[in-house]
Formats: sequence, C-alpha cells, structure tokens
Amino acid sequence: MSTTKGLVLRARSGFYTIATDEGDLVEARLRGKVKRERQASDLAVIGDRVTVERLPDGTGAIASVEPRERRFSRRQPGPRGSWREDVMVANPDLVAVVFACDRPPPNPRLIDRFLVVGEYNEVPTLLVANKVDLVGTEAAAGLFGPYRRIGYDVVYTSAKAGIGIEELRGRLAGRLSIVTGPSGAGKSTLLNTLQPGLQLVTGEVSEVESGKGKHTTTHAELHALEGRGGGYVADTPGIRELGLWQIPASELAACFREFRPHLGTCAFNDCTHVHEPRCGLRTAVGAGAVGADRYDSYRRMLAGDLGS
Repeated sequence: MSTTKGLVLRARSGFYTIATDEGDLVEARLRGKVKRERQASDLAVIGDRVTVERLPDGTGAIASVEPRERRFSRRQPGPRGSWREDVMVANPDLVAVVFACDRPPPNPRLIDRFLVVGEYNEVPTLLVANKVDLVGTEAAAGLFGPYRRIGYDVVYTSAKAGIGIEELRGRLAGRLSIVTGPSGAGKSTLLNTLQPGLQLVTGEVSEVESGKGKHTTTHAELHALEGRGGGYVADTPGIRELGLWQIPASELAACFREFRPHLGTCAFNDCTHVHEPRCGLRTAVGAGAVGADRYDSYRRMLAGDLGS
C-alpha cells in the first residue's frame, strides 16, 4: 500500500478531497486512530496537510494530519451549552475580508472582530472594500480609510464595474488565502470575476432582512487559482457573528495594532484599560491618538459581547 502527502481541498460529512503532491485528487476518509487523536479540535479541515494511504479501489485513508502552523478559527456553540473551536481554514497565508461599501453597509464592529482574529493568529489580513461603484471612491475611502491609516492593507473593488480585480488577483497569487466576510458582501461574485471557471453560486441581498445578505456558499472549499503564481483560495459561508476563540483578556488589547504603542504607558502592569487610573490607552483615546470607535469595540469584546 503506497502513501502520499497532500492538501485538504474539501471536507464534507466525513469525506475529504485531497490534492496530492503527485498531482492527482484522492477522495479519502479518516482512519479511526486519527479521529481518536484529534478529538479536541476539528479533525481535518481545508488547508490541512495530511498523509494519505492509497487503497486498492482508488480512494484513500488519511493516516495522519500535520500540525497546523496557523489557523483562522472562531467560537461555535457545542453540545450541552459548551463552546468549541471552528477552524475555518488551516495554514492560511492571507485572510481577505470582504465588506460591501453598501447593500449591505459595512459593520465596523464585525470588521474589528475579523482584524482581531487575524492579529491573534498572526495571519496577514487584507480588507477588501467591495461594491465601490455603489458609493464612489471618495465615500469608500471615507468608510475604509481609517483602517489603512492604522496600517491595514485595503483594496477597493467592484466585480460589476471591473474595479480592483487585477490588484486583488495579484494579492492572492501564490498564497493559500481565505476569502471571508458577511453574507451579501459579494465574495463569490468577486471570485467568479477573478476566475470565471469557478462558477460559484451567488445571490442577491435581501431587502426583507434589512439589507443583510443571504448565505449562498454553504461550505468552505479550497479552489486552485489559475495563472502565474497559482495558489489556492477558500470561499466561505457568509458570517454574521464572529465569536472569539480563546483569546485571553490580557492579550486582547495587543490585537488592536494601534493600541500597542500605548500599552506600556499605564500605571498598572495588569491594566484592563477600562476603569483603572492613569491608563495610557484611555489617555490616548481622549487625545484623539486612538479612535474612540475602535476602543469601544475593544471594550465590547472584553465584556464578551458576541453581537456582530
């Protein structure tokens, strides 16, 4: 029985599609030993590197899953009121977070949550301001410019108008990327424009749901990118909430990159930056050096607010 290594492209109902290092695709299932070893987290997810035993019928059995270097995960409800980790993609090189400039309008609280998860997991985050044609470039810059000013990469796009497509293609080339964001932001439409052969299902934004988008992608899957540089991109189901998974309260403030210069200036080493006297961060907020909206997002996350 021969073995090979490969990358998990799709995971559905216990079946996995593996792109092997030898250049073919294998449908595989997990060996019982792997299931027993990995009970604390998702057994295998897209982006995982695995060792596969080839079976006589042409299918495979996943014999082992390599340790994950990085992950992009969120908190999901588990059985009997518990919480569990939902690993959306393993080993990403980039998280491209897509928000529409309008229809639906961007939600700054949810943007901040995506950025925090990216920072905590040490995955570079690209903000994609989509549907820029609906509001114009000046208004779009007003919405997303504050994130660029604190150091985040922002690309302005419109699949309908053909704006920013080549720039986005260049950012994704040669990387394993996850394209994520809220429902209705236009993720699947953008990817179809980047690579028409994907033919991902798209949907219209529902006016009945106050401008919130409908879910069109039902499961995450890695797609190989064509053209120079190659790479893989994951289209994910739309996200309306992003629960933070095991980010210690003491490390949350450092996940706001513009907070970092002020965190060592507090009077108390264990300052929570909420109520303590002589807090360097709150002083910076009062002086306008740190945005009040981002600080409010921090306070909400620290208090355990799961609202999107």
